[in-house]
Amino acid sequence: MVDPLGCEAVTAAPSPRCERVVELSADELRARLPEAVRVYVTAMGYPTWATQQRIPIWSAHMARAGWRCVVAFNDRDEVSGVGYGYSGATGQWWHEQVRRGMLERLPQQRAHEWLDDYFELTELHVHPDAQGHGLGESILRTLLASAPGAKVLLSTPEGPTKAWQLYRRVGFVDVLRDYRFSGDPRPFAVLGRDLPLAA
Repeated sequence: MVDPLGCEAVTAAPSPRCERVVELSADELRARLPEAVRVYVTAMGYPTWATQQRIPIWSAHMARAGWRCVVAFNDRDEVSGVGYGYSGATGQWWHEQVRRGMLERLPQQRAHEWLDDYFELTELHVHPDAQGHGLGESILRTLLASAPGAKVLLSTPEGPTKAWQLYRRVGFVDVLRDYRFSGDPRPFAVLGRDLPLAA
C-alpha cells in the first residue's frame, strides 16, 4: 500500500520511516550530494572512499539533457533513497558501450529502435535500512512518470536480486544479457521498456 506521498504505508514500521518522495532540481541535489552518494555507496557495499570518487561523476551527469532526479527522505530529513537519469546520446560512455554490444548481437534496426530516443536510468538505490517497503518502486515510478524519451534503458549486474524483481515487476525486458562493460569483469544485463510507464 502506498500513501499519497509516494511512500509505503508501514504499520509495524522500522524507524526511521519514509516521509516523502520528491523530484529535486540540480541545485537542490547538489546541496545534498555527499549524502545521496553515500546512500549509493552503502547500498552497493562499496568502501566509504568511493563517495568522493563518485561525487564529480554525479555532478557532471547533472548537466546532461533530460536529467531528472528523485530522492526519498525519511522522517529525520535524511536521504533514504535516490534515483536519477538523463537522455542517452551519442558520445556518452554508457551509450557507446551498449551500442557496441547491441550491434554485435542484435539486428542493426533493432539497435536503432532502442537507442534513437531513450532515457538512461543511471542510478537507483535505497539505503539498506529502508529496503523492503516498496521505496525503490516509488522512486522508479516517480522518476519515469515524465521522463523524456520513447524508451528507458538501464544496466544491472546479473543475478537474482531485489533490483531484478523490481525491474521485472514494472515490465522491463531483456535487451542484452551477460554483457561485459569495459573495465568491469562482472556480467551485466541491459534491460529496457517503452515509456510512458503505466500507472
